Amino acid sequence: MRYLHTMVRVSDIDASLDFYCGKLGLVEIRRVESQQGRFTLIFLAAPDDEAQARETRAPMIELTYNWDPEAYSGGRNFGHLAYQVDDIYALCDRLMKSGVTINRPPRDGRMAFIRSPDGISIELLQKGDALAPAEPWSSMPSTGVW
Repeated sequence: MRYLHTMVRVSDIDASLDFYCGKLGLVEIRRVESQQGRFTLIFLAAPDDEAQARETRAPMIELTYNWDPEAYSGGRNFGHLAYQVDDIYALCDRLMKSGVTINRPPRDGRMAFIRSPDGISIELLQKGDALAPAEPWSSMPSTGVW
């Protein structure tokens, strides 16, 4: 058995790609449009997984956009996606500057949570050992839910 992908439904392709690719830094690997099924599938990979994803189609996230409007709720019920990052402080700083709320700041230098435009919780984990505690993260309160 091997992991292939995780699917999350999205309500706005442009907002989702801006978040996942433009802000979080994922790379679009492929896109499938189905006129008959009335949906678009967009497969994304983390930059460090891009070559593997193109070769084996794993590991990836699949954004599913249904052309007929649907209301999605309960993103937290999904659980969360998790990505290992090289510098959690630098990424959280870049995300904050681009308008993303850091719901659970990396106070411990190891873990943070953010949410996608559709309410999907995303865990960011520092690669290797935790970074030394640093401001503004050490004293930043949590915001909302994750």
